[in-house]
Amino acid sequence: MGLKRNYQSELEKIIKKTNSEEPPSLLLHACCAPCSSYCLEYLCKYFKVTVYYYNPNISLGEEYRKRVTEEKRLIAAYNSEIIWGERQGYPIAIREGNYNPSRFYEAVKGLENLGEGSERCFKCFELRLEQTARAAGDGYDYFSTTLTISPLKNAEKLNEIGEKMAEKYGLKWLPSDFKKKEGYKRSIELSQKYDLYRQDYCGCAFSKAEREVQKAAKSILDFDNK
Repeated sequence: MGLKRNYQSELEKIIKKTNSEEPPSLLLHACCAPCSSYCLEYLCKYFKVTVYYYNPNISLGEEYRKRVTEEKRLIAAYNSEIIWGERQGYPIAIREGNYNPSRFYEAVKGLENLGEGSERCFKCFELRLEQTARAAGDGYDYFSTTLTISPLKNAEKLNEIGEKMAEKYGLKWLPSDFKKKEGYKRSIELSQKYDLYRQDYCGCAFSKAEREVQKAAKSILDFDNK
């Protein structure tokens, strides 16, 4: 069995080769503002980042609009700080993909009853990263995702899918494991600083239902322990 890859170390090696005078462009798939917070703080110092907000897995339209609005608010705040010299980095752009939840339901058909972290999630990753790769074909030097910052997401699988899409579309995937080196902890700090809306489920109806069951079970346990 081979050694487990250190994707964060691979990212750092790529960063060392970047040119500050001509920084490479990066199309960064983003799932939400809290996960984006640290990723953007870190990456905008070395790349010209365009956030690609493509998340058809978010089942409710109201929830989708709330999350994308928070993403745009965070980016506006960062750009304002960059302009006024309060933050190091290059201005961040954003592209919003089509919001069509039926694409998600088609992708996970037959896997609905599987739990969080299962093959259902992997199909969802494939859907979002393949669309990001297609969008990155417009001329971006790299593409990647903020999803690896979550302790609940499989960074190895995400990088594996990203590399597969890079090969399929003739692009360069930027490896990452943003939760490393206290990246996740920093995202929590930044979420508090900017008062970001933090959801307690990934976005799809299945994860929301699973989360509701977990909360109900915890409430019963807490009541029994009183």
